[in-house]
Amino acid sequence: MTAPGSVPAWRRLPADLATAMRPHLPVTVAAVAVAVTEATPAFAGIADDKFTRDVHRGVQVALDRFLDLVGTDEPALPAPVREVFVALGAAEAREERGPEALLAALRMAARQLLRTAAQSLARLRPVGTEELIDLSDAVTAYVDELAAASTDGYALQLREQAGEGDRRRQLAELLLRGDGMPSVVDAAAARIGWPDLDAVVPVLLPLDQARAVRFRYGPDGLVVERGRDAVLLLRAGPRATRAALTGALAGRWVVVGPELPWPQVPAAVRLAELVVGLVGPAPGPLFADDHLIALALRGETGALAVLTARRLAPLAELRPAQRENLLVTLHSWLRHWGSRAEISAELFVHPQTVSYRLKRLRGLYGDDLDDPTARFELLVVLTSRLAHPQPLVDHGVIAIGKRLPGQ
Repeated sequence: MTAPGSVPAWRRLPADLATAMRPHLPVTVAAVAVAVTEATPAFAGIADDKFTRDVHRGVQVALDRFLDLVGTDEPALPAPVREVFVALGAAEAREERGPEALLAALRMAARQLLRTAAQSLARLRPVGTEELIDLSDAVTAYVDELAAASTDGYALQLREQAGEGDRRRQLAELLLRGDGMPSVVDAAAARIGWPDLDAVVPVLLPLDQARAVRFRYGPDGLVVERGRDAVLLLRAGPRATRAALTGALAGRWVVVGPELPWPQVPAAVRLAELVVGLVGPAPGPLFADDHLIALALRGETGALAVLTARRLAPLAELRPAQRENLLVTLHSWLRHWGSRAEISAELFVHPQTVSYRLKRLRGLYGDDLDDPTARFELLVVLTSRLAHPQPLVDHGVIAIGKRLPGQ
């Protein structure tokens, strides 16, 4: 693998390599696919159309990506490409073949790629010794990345078959119930490599996508098949951000629930399910966060609780008296469209006191006070909360899934 901060070997490849190879790519893909199959004894006797298609697709994806890398500093394998080779490694484990066959096939593919690349350049112009060395280095480094991805897939499948799956299912069931003792959940999470588990993001998906998603997210996700659908539980982190999920799940019929502390996973899943009923199935991903206000206005207390926790979080560290003063001031400011005179009259405080509080609120909320969606959500949250006072606990995290007093 490329060391952090170093220049990838493909950065030094001549710019005309891709131009030289692309016109011959379909023929090259077919030739390499046949060569790696016939030259690998474990593969040569497999008469299976799916296996042939998988090999052809793997070669196609690998060569396309190699040509895209020419002259760049990009990492070798973006997630979609890496997943192809993770899946190939996992398939070898499921077929009870050792990893040696796939690694031998990759070595053969490397030789074929190097030969084809050199021949393609030679058809355009003379090729120097340094260029051939750079080409050899780049092919070797790239195929090493493919081999690493395949080995990871192989190991993932073996862990799944050797008891890892049971441990992961146990944690998933605890999270979906939401009633496990913290010590029990912490121990179950630690057994699968999730120490200090905090927040979780649930994703609802069709059953037929469960297997692909399980390998896509590997150790970062738990997949539970529920009969009518499946649930992916992702621990909060880089792969569970909105941007990452939007890219990874583009075009899929999935709904992403809100990120909440692990005891609230059942409520987060329920909110995702309600979004399906509210919006209907659609290629997405859809995010429950975009529909919380609509659910809250329909009387869904869980959605209102999530909005309350998020919108009032900036006030959670204040002393109770300070917080309540700012809450009533913000509520009045929203209803009176910022009129200090009307706020002052309603709250029976001096206009300078209103100005001081509003300055404090600006410091806490920033640009959210100018955002129409945020202002509306704050108005809904404050109207409900001031009608039914609730304590802010655990830095703004309010238990959801429970009916609020008076509702």
